[in-house]
Amino acid sequence: MTTYTFTTPVVEEGPTGGHRLFYFFRLNRGITVVRSGSTYSTGRWFTQDQLDAYDEYWLGGHEHPGISEATKAAMIAADIDVTEANFVAE
Repeated sequence: MTTYTFTTPVVEEGPTGGHRLFYFFRLNRGITVVRSGSTYSTGRWFTQDQLDAYDEYWLGGHEHPGISEATKAAMIAADIDVTEANFVAE
């Protein structure tokens, strides 16, 4: 059975402020993916207590090895901006 390394989705954002250079500077920020039962969702800011309440989570900005074919298919089907491009076969 093939397993995958999952890279979480990202959002591109820049610093806040009024200076015009702030419009050109952008960084990718990871989005955390969480699972409760069979429901997948995403978020940016979770406390450890909130994460502990979920069945499973994948922290944003990290690579997560060992993802099964079934989990991969469920994440893609959940319509949470996870695509085939987020997975690499191990």
